[in-house]
Amino acid sequence: MQHRPYEPDRDLAAVLRIWREAGWIEADNSTQNQATAQFATVGEALVADLDGSAECFVSTAPGEMRYLDTDLPMSAVTAVITSHVARRRRGAGRLTARALADAAAAGAAVAALGMFDQGYYDRLGFATGTPVRWRGFDPADLVVPVPPRTPLRLTLDDWEAMHASRLSGMRLHGAMTITPAGFTRAEMGIEGGFGFGFRDETGTLTHHMWCSAKEMEHGPLTVHWAYYRTYRELLDLLAVLQGLGDQYHLVRMREVPGISLQDLLRRPFRSIAISKASKFETGTEAHPYWQARILDLGRCLAAVEIAGEPIELNLIVDDPVTEHLPEEAPWGGVGGEYMATLGAGGILTEGRDPALPTLEVSVGALTRMWLGVLPASGLAATDRLSAPPELLDLLDRGFRLPQPDPVWDF
Repeated sequence: MQHRPYEPDRDLAAVLRIWREAGWIEADNSTQNQATAQFATVGEALVADLDGSAECFVSTAPGEMRYLDTDLPMSAVTAVITSHVARRRRGAGRLTARALADAAAAGAAVAALGMFDQGYYDRLGFATGTPVRWRGFDPADLVVPVPPRTPLRLTLDDWEAMHASRLSGMRLHGAMTITPAGFTRAEMGIEGGFGFGFRDETGTLTHHMWCSAKEMEHGPLTVHWAYYRTYRELLDLLAVLQGLGDQYHLVRMREVPGISLQDLLRRPFRSIAISKASKFETGTEAHPYWQARILDLGRCLAAVEIAGEPIELNLIVDDPVTEHLPEEAPWGGVGGEYMATLGAGGILTEGRDPALPTLEVSVGALTRMWLGVLPASGLAATDRLSAPPELLDLLDRGFRLPQPDPVWDF
C-alpha cells in the first residue's frame, strides 16, 4: 500500500465509505457526512492506496499538552481507520508512523491518541494513560452551592466561540488541547447536540458545555465536554444541569480534575442502589482509553521538575516505531543511549558514563513515568523498565506528579 497526502476532491467519497464501514457515521446522515468532510481537512491527513483507491486514512492535528506549568507542542492523532478490504496489511501502522514522523519534524514534542483497544498502538511507542472516569447521576440530586443563572442556548452556529472557550479553559497537568477551530466544528457536527453557556460583559463566551440526548424527553443526557476558567464557572454549569432535573433522569459527564462530583450529590449510594441495572443507572465508570508517547526526548525531559536533587543517570531508550518508518521519514524515533540529568532544566547528551546508574526503558514506559501515570517501581514490575533498586527509589521520590487528565477526547 502506497501512502500520500489526502486530496479532498479525489478521496472524500472513499473516506466517507471507510467511516461508514467502521460505523463511525451513518450513511443517510447528511450532517455527519458534511462534518466528516470538514474533519478530514483539519490538520494533516494521509491516505494509503490499494488498487487505486484510498483504503486507509490517518489524520493528525496540532495542539498542546500541559506538563505541570509548561505547555508542550503536541500532535493529536485524531483518526486511524482502515476499510474492510484493507485490514491486516500493516497499512494503518505504517501510515500512523509516518504521520508521527512528520509531526515530530514539524516540532511536536509529544503525541496522543484515543485507542480502540490496548496493544495496537504500543508497537508505535504509545503507552496507556490514566483511567478516564465518567459519572452518571440524577441531576435532581445535585446540590450546587451557587444561585442558578439563566444560560445562553448554543447551537452548531456557535462553534468558533465554543472552540475559543475550550482553548481558554482551565488546564491542569496532562490537559490537552487541539488548536484548529475546525476540529470543534467537525466534532459537533458528527456528535450532534446542543449547548449552554455564559458570556461576560464584552460578549466573550467564558464557559460552556455541549450535550446530546438520544431520547430528549428523559435522557440519559450526555455532557460531551464542559469548559470553564474557574471552579466558580464550573458550578454555574452544574447549576444548569441541576435545573434540568425535572426532565432528565440521568446525566453522564466526565469527572472533573480537582473536584469530586460525588461531593455535590445528595445520597449518591442510595441512588446507585435504586437505579442498578436500569436505563438510568448511576455510578462511575473508569477506562484508560487514551495513550501518549514522547516525540522529542530533550524537550520533554527539560520540562521535568524533580522533588529533591536532580537525578543523573544513563538512559537507554528503545523505540519500536523505527520498525514501521519508511527510509525517507524525516524523524527516526527517540531510541538510543544517553546521559541525562532529570531536573534543573534537564541535560541530555548521547553516550554512556560507567560511573552513573542506568535506566533501560521503552519509550512508552518512559512516557508513563514522565507524565506521572505510574511510578518507576510499578513500571519495573509490569512494563519495559529496569534499573537498580536505588535508582528506582530515586525516580519514585523525584516524579511526584498529579495524575494527568487529558480532558479533551479525540
